[in-house]
Parts: sequence; C-alpha cells; structure tokens
Amino acid sequence: MSKIVNVGVSARHIHLSQEHVEILFGAGYQLTEFKPLSQPGQFASNETVEVVGSKGSFPKVRILGPARSATQLEISLTDSFAIGVKAPVRESGNIEGTPGILIKGPAGEVEIQEGVIVAARHIHFHTSDAEKWGIKDQQKLNVRLSGERGMVLENVIARVSDSFALDMHIDTDEANAAGARTGDTAEIID
Repeated sequence: MSKIVNVGVSARHIHLSQEHVEILFGAGYQLTEFKPLSQPGQFASNETVEVVGSKGSFPKVRILGPARSATQLEISLTDSFAIGVKAPVRESGNIEGTPGILIKGPAGEVEIQEGVIVAARHIHFHTSDAEKWGIKDQQKLNVRLSGERGMVLENVIARVSDSFALDMHIDTDEANAAGARTGDTAEIID
C-alpha cells in the first residue's frame, strides 16, 4: 500500500504568547485570521512583526495563530545564517536552551531569551491514519519527496494526534533543494 502525504512548505514564521501579542500590538489585542492553515484551528494571521538578530533582521514575519503558551520563531538554516542566530534543529515546542531574539511590533518590542528554532521536518498524522499505516508517534521515517529535483529525506518525525490532519511540513531550504512546492506529494518509504 502506498503511503502518500501532501507536502506543506513552511516559510519563516512566529508563534506568539498572548502576553507578547499584547506587548507588540497593544493591551487586549487579538490576532486576526488572514487564511486557514492545513492543521485544524490553525491560521496565518494578518499581523506581522520584525525579528532582529546580531547580523540582520527580517521585516514582516507572519504570525501564526492562535496565540500559544510560549513564543517561538521558526526559521530555515539559511535564515539563521543571514540574521546571525545559531538556531538548532528542533521539534516545534522544544525551545529549552535555544537562542533568543528581539521582536518588534507596532506598539512595542520584546526580547525573548529562548525560542528560535529550525523546525525539524515532520508529518502530522491523525491517529486513524497512523494506525492504518502502522506508524507510531515520534517514529523516524524516510520519505521520498517529489519535485523537480526529488530527494529522499531521512529522520522525518511522525507526530500523531486526534487533532492533526495528515500533512508533511518541510522548510524552504528543503523545498528549494528538491524543487518542491506546497501541494506536491511525498511517499513514506520506510
């Protein structure tokens, strides 16, 4: 049985805590939806911020909502070099011991002490899809990525939850290397 998943290319983005939303945009501010994302309840917001590292900055970094318990910036390795932040490859949410960064919004700024990562490539599995394919949460998979210059990606982390929709997330560096785009497909090969 073929194990085909859709690919989503994840550009640089930031998740903010509600406390930081209010520091950056004003007291009581709520993020507003620009468009829904592939995972249920998640959205790209209309709001953007500037992130400032030791060697440069990125203006207009899209905030993904809703607000989270901790602020986290997800960038590619190329982005990491460009702004002078040594971001480690980590699973989303695993920010302990990671570098921080200055974040500027229209109403204020905040310097986080940790939270900058390069997101580990992963596949979101709804529990029923994982069971159907015999895949366990946190299992490392090899995946053949389609695209103009297709490639096999190793150590793709399976993330399994009843709240997920089946979708693979890679960053812009990985997508560019394969000539892949959002909406392409990938095949789990083992």
